[in-house]
Amino acid sequence: MKKMALVVAMTAAILGGCKTTTAYIDATDATTNIVAALSYADFSKAANEMADEIIASKLMTHPQADVGGRYIVYVSDIENDTMQRIDTDQLTKGLRVNLLNSGKFLVTTAFGEDDTTTKMRSLKDSKMVKQSSVKGDNAVLAPDFSLSGKIIQRNTTLDNDDTRIEYYFQLSMTNLENGLAYYEGERVVGKVADGASVSW
Repeated sequence: MKKMALVVAMTAAILGGCKTTTAYIDATDATTNIVAALSYADFSKAANEMADEIIASKLMTHPQADVGGRYIVYVSDIENDTMQRIDTDQLTKGLRVNLLNSGKFLVTTAFGEDDTTTKMRSLKDSKMVKQSSVKGDNAVLAPDFSLSGKIIQRNTTLDNDDTRIEYYFQLSMTNLENGLAYYEGERVVGKVADGASVSW
């Protein structure tokens, strides 16, 4: 009986020593903790690089920038054409933050993403709300540009049965006045994983 208890205690000690402890990681580090699926680091890298291109583009500089002129951007849905259930807001949020922080752009949320702007106008019929505080009509600014895009996944089986996975981040910035694309960008994130372990 004592021998059995000793074996159980030793097994517990060994298993306890093999546990991985919880620790913080740098979520933006794309060189460690690599996974076959899209990670935060993948979204962050693509968003930062393409936002930098948009910000640097002469076409995207407002003609009255020297007196504070800024283009208003409406961010459309980013289409998910991958095998994963991913929230493409990770990409658009990174883009929005960078564009806003650059000081060159304003981002509108009044059309589709956040319907609060529309809802607050309905308060003009409310007896509870002080009418002089209700936001008026003919005040919301329409966007100058629409930012749209797609994330595409392509899998290829290699000769050694590993899987090559490529993710294409594609973006277009369209001038809503004339329908012309003022920016087109693409980033490719490529990974190789054990073919037997890749599943979605």
